Amino acid sequence: MTGRMVASICPYCAVGCGYYIEVEDDRAVGIKYMPNHPTNEGALCPKGNAILDVLKSKDRLRYPMKRAKDDWERISWDEALNLVAEGLKKSLKEHGPASLGFLASSRCNNEENYLFQKMARLLGSPNIDNCARLCHAPSVVGLGGSLGTSAMTNNIADLANSKCIFAIGTNFAETQPLASRWVLRAKERGAKVVVADPRITSTSWMADLHLTIRPGTDMALLRGMMRAAIEEGLVAQDFIERRTMGFDDLSRSLEGFSVEEAAEACEVPVSDIRKATRLYARSPASALLYSMGITQHVCGTENVRACTDLALLCGQVGRAGTGIMPMRGQNNVQGACDMGAMAEFYPGYRRSSDPESIELFKVTWNAPNLPLGPGLTSMEMMEAAVGGSLKAMYIIGEDPVVCDPNTRKTRKALESLEFLVVQEIFMTETAKMADVVLPAAAWAEKKGSYTSMERRVQWIDRAISAPGKAREGLSVICEVADRLGLGFGQMDASTVLEEINRLIPFYRGMTKERIRETGGLLWPCPSPDHPGTEILHAETFPTPDGRAKIEAVRGSPPAEETSPDYPLLLMTGRIVLHYNNASMTSRSFPLLRREGDLRVEMNCADASGLGISQGDPVIVATRRGEVEARAEVTEKVKPGVVFMPFHFNGANVVTSDALDPVSKIPEYKAAACRISMRS
Repeated sequence: MTGRMVASICPYCAVGCGYYIEVEDDRAVGIKYMPNHPTNEGALCPKGNAILDVLKSKDRLRYPMKRAKDDWERISWDEALNLVAEGLKKSLKEHGPASLGFLASSRCNNEENYLFQKMARLLGSPNIDNCARLCHAPSVVGLGGSLGTSAMTNNIADLANSKCIFAIGTNFAETQPLASRWVLRAKERGAKVVVADPRITSTSWMADLHLTIRPGTDMALLRGMMRAAIEEGLVAQDFIERRTMGFDDLSRSLEGFSVEEAAEACEVPVSDIRKATRLYARSPASALLYSMGITQHVCGTENVRACTDLALLCGQVGRAGTGIMPMRGQNNVQGACDMGAMAEFYPGYRRSSDPESIELFKVTWNAPNLPLGPGLTSMEMMEAAVGGSLKAMYIIGEDPVVCDPNTRKTRKALESLEFLVVQEIFMTETAKMADVVLPAAAWAEKKGSYTSMERRVQWIDRAISAPGKAREGLSVICEVADRLGLGFGQMDASTVLEEINRLIPFYRGMTKERIRETGGLLWPCPSPDHPGTEILHAETFPTPDGRAKIEAVRGSPPAEETSPDYPLLLMTGRIVLHYNNASMTSRSFPLLRREGDLRVEMNCADASGLGISQGDPVIVATRRGEVEARAEVTEKVKPGVVFMPFHFNGANVVTSDALDPVSKIPEYKAAACRISMRS
């Protein structure tokens, strides 16, 4: 076979960067930049540049396997699929459909996620979820409730049109590096950048104003800014009256709260809060960016609503350079949610608790019965497994043993199951606990569509064959479904996309032929001749009355406070060289060589008081357990605050599993801890 170029999409963060894979003799031999891609314009981050290491890794799963006591036995696909079907049938027969749990994957394409949630619900189980539960479930609930749409309002390149960019709870320069080029382009045109983050980060380096707030005080800052905007007459009164509801309730809720109180809670000057407010509110076009520093709290949903309130209050929605931009983490987390791989929603964000939605899908899927939701979220599934009511799980492309908070509980949960099947590209810590492991094709070894965080739906074709006997996930799901009597047959991705087009109104114009072109289209795209929507809410909001809802929010403090036994406040987050559980990036030697072990950042004053020096091995302990890490002594964090990347196994042993009562997201961003020298 002669060499060829195949267009592809980066499988890491949700920016959706395009590039070409150079293929020779069914091998990926190199990458070539895609300068005409509308989002990344050819550039790639360090992870993207090293992506072929994943495809070439000797650690790839190549054959189906079943557990044989303490070892693994290679088996045929026929035996593996029969075992999966038998395990699920057994639980279904003996314990009922609610005993089954399904975790979809934000790394898989839309078609795989759509069919997976369809299979779960046709079996009668409402228990379907994906990793959005651990990162942006508050965005789905919060943005959907306030604006009527659970997605980024403007495209990423539109950041270049902003005159003020307010980033809170996001270190996008590391987590979504290619978004930085558009922020820097705005700065070159005179835009001001305001960053609210407890740490000094790559993102804060580009800030004109950095608010080093105390972890867990985002709500106090946002309410302080809203209070300042009202006091100083900076609200967009005409916009509020024409296009929103709820302003009076919010205004009354702020009457007993002062900017001075906000400053005291956040540990930043009053003048800085007022300056940030003026920069954001007075700008003719301000964009608000947030990520898991906002969402991963027990008040994560209210935090998102507060971000939305501020934007609506100042009229910074619906125009070029404005908007609310949740910076999502995984390449297809937006798509997985769009496809209904969530406990609260069927495809297209139709509520699983709505009988009318259930009737629609009964007709569409020719199903006599479908489960009324909401089902169990991923965290609730683990609780149910420990409690004994969840008996079997089918997990695709997720690694809860590394990624869940308080992972000792997760291990206990998976050990409690009667049956566990994991479909993966590597032998993750979760896969090691399975009864059956199914080897899956990676992104470049299959075809299908993906939806980036800016709502851009793109299509990629298979570039190379999967290693060994690994198969495309869609084929595996279809075969399991057939063995369960669901009659899917062998559907290819384009056929499934056609079903998605018919069922989800805002995907109706997203045909394979249209999105296959370089760059894709942004939803909503309601018809085959629609150009896609670059900016949402220009005229109206997709709510019953066409208005956005301003919420009176107050938030709540972190579930854990520091104490004499646990005097430090631990945050976790991403770093530029690794992704999620590092199962993919750890297969790249250049990345692993530069950042290959667990470290904990601590302030120089805290380290000195504990007799800890740079590079010392230390123990980080919380009420849930302890983990060993390497000390990084720095001024990047404030005294009393420590930071640990979550990519490496062990980090989430110590994180808090306290949940937001609305979206059920865990509070990764605030855990009381102590640090000591390793003995």
